Order: sequence, then structure tokens, then C-alpha cells
Amino acid sequence: MKILITGSSGFIGFHLSKLLLEKGNNVHGIDSINNYYDVRLKKARLKILKKYKNFSFSKARLEDDKKIKIIFKKFKPKIVIHLAAQAGVRYSIDKPRVYLKSNINGTFNVIESSHIIKAKHLIMASSSSVYGANKKIPFKEIDKTDTQLSIYAATKKANESMAHSYSNIWKIPITMLRFFTVYGPWGRPDMALFKFTKGILKNKKIDIYNYGKMYRDFTYIDDIVNGIALLINKAPNINQKNKYKDDSLSSVAPFRILNIGNTKKIFLLDFIKQIEHELKKKAIRNYMPLQKGDVKQTLSNTSLLKKITGYNPKTNYKNGIKKFINWYKKYYYNNT
Repeated sequence: MKILITGSSGFIGFHLSKLLLEKGNNVHGIDSINNYYDVRLKKARLKILKKYKNFSFSKARLEDDKKIKIIFKKFKPKIVIHLAAQAGVRYSIDKPRVYLKSNINGTFNVIESSHIIKAKHLIMASSSSVYGANKKIPFKEIDKTDTQLSIYAATKKANESMAHSYSNIWKIPITMLRFFTVYGPWGRPDMALFKFTKGILKNKKIDIYNYGKMYRDFTYIDDIVNGIALLINKAPNINQKNKYKDDSLSSVAPFRILNIGNTKKIFLLDFIKQIEHELKKKAIRNYMPLQKGDVKQTLSNTSLLKKITGYNPKTNYKNGIKKFINWYKKYYYNNT
């Protein structure tokens, strides 16, 4: 099957591309290889993907609508998986316009190009951050999402609205995936596990926000990409309405929103304690107030995804941390 993946040199995009290539699919990746974080890490991921004969690649910015349309028309994918985005809640506070260009304009170009080539299924990355100030836990797809707390979260909510409107007008089957705190080998250096590991190994203070009184639904990367792979052939169909309890399927379009997480509440201090255990070294802790735009808790309800695909995350956070640290020491520690 011909599958196009945006953000193929990113964290999730790399792992998903690799999995789908190993399953025999023809994958075309798009990535701008920008310098939001260490470009060497992105190039190292891309180097691995280029070893596969069934992988092809275009370096492009999603904001370049002409180039994006040319790439789509040339490759003619049946499936489009849109993972590229300007990530990071905290960075969005300082650089909000970057998020508008990439996450709004760039995403629009992907949706438009998917419509032009008549993609059979467009799968798009949203985020658990769209739940914002919601207090009812765990989060369900049918919960209201009116209180985003950061520009990043707001752009993801806007993506969902744009996608729904296109799905309604042009009947493009679209699935939005709300990711919950993805971690694992080859992860982004701006994410908690990476920053904590690096700080502890280098005897530097690690910043712990809200004085550690936070919890997250940490989800291991292999569980995430396996879940996406299961979803590829499960395009939403408007005729499926009422098939599943608490379905987020639109009443007017082949459009559905799905949570994808681990469904486990992990307290931040327990997460740090496990990193210390694996490194056999104590962290120098710097307790700080909650950052602007951040949320205190996330927890997913993934029962709908499980009903549709059989999704069943298998990696607990202790094993996930161990796998990450083994990778970090082998591939990254000596180069930082």
C-alpha cells in the first residue's frame, strides 16, 4: 500500500514509517528537518529509513502549498498520515506565530492535498492538550473541549475543526488521534524523559513543575505506532453511526476523533524515581510552580479505539523507561 507520512523524521513519524516499511508498504516521507531541536537526531532517523528500498523522501515545508501538492500528486498515496507539527506547549508561549504557520497553514495544505488526490483515509495527529482545563478524568472523545490552555493546544483544536469541515464538504474519511504523552527511544530532546535523563547524567538540576504534583498518561512509542497501524484500514464511515457506544463519529461526515494512550495514571515523581533507579543515580531536583499553558493531569479513555481496532497497549512505564535509557546511553549520551 502507498502511504504518505508527514513528519517522517520526527519521533512518532520515524517509528511509524519504520513499522509500515517492515510490513511491506511503500512509504513516502515529508519533513522539513527544521532546527527546533537537534538536527543530528532527525538526520540519524532519516538515515535509517533510507536503508529501506520501499522508502522515498521529500524535504519540504508544509507551508509551501505548491510543493506539497506536487509531492502528493506524484506519489498518489492511498493513505495519508499527518504527524508533522510544531510541537511543544512551552515553546508556543514564546513563539506563537511559528505554530500558526506550521500547524494551521501547513495542516490546511495537507488536508487540501489529500482531498485533491482523493485519499482513502487521512489520519491526523491531534493532542490530549485539547482537553485543556477539563476536570473530568479520564478524558473521553465526546467530552467538551472548549478550554485549551496554550497556543499549541488551540492550533490542535483548530486542526480538528478544519478537518471536520473538509470531511463534511468533500466526504474525505478523516480520523483525528489525540496522543497522550508519547515517550521512548529516539524521542524529542525537549520532552520530560529526555531532559530528566540528560540532566541526571550530567549532574545538572532538573526542573520539576507544580512541585511534582502532576500526573500523566505516559504512552510508549511502540504502543502508539501499533495503534496507528491497526487504524489504517478502519476509515470512518457515516453509516457506522450508533455502532459503538459513546462514538465520536460525526453525524454529518466520515470523521472521528480517537484517544490513543496507555490509560494509566503515572505520577511525575514516581516517573522520576524510576529514571533514578535505572540510572543508579539521584537527581538534583529543582521544584518550580506550574508553567503557564501547562495542565496538571492527563488520563485517556481508549475504549472506543479498542472497540474499533483491538488496540491494547502493552508497555508499562518502568519497562518503557528502561528501554529509553538503554537507547540513550548507546546512541546519544556520548554525543551531547
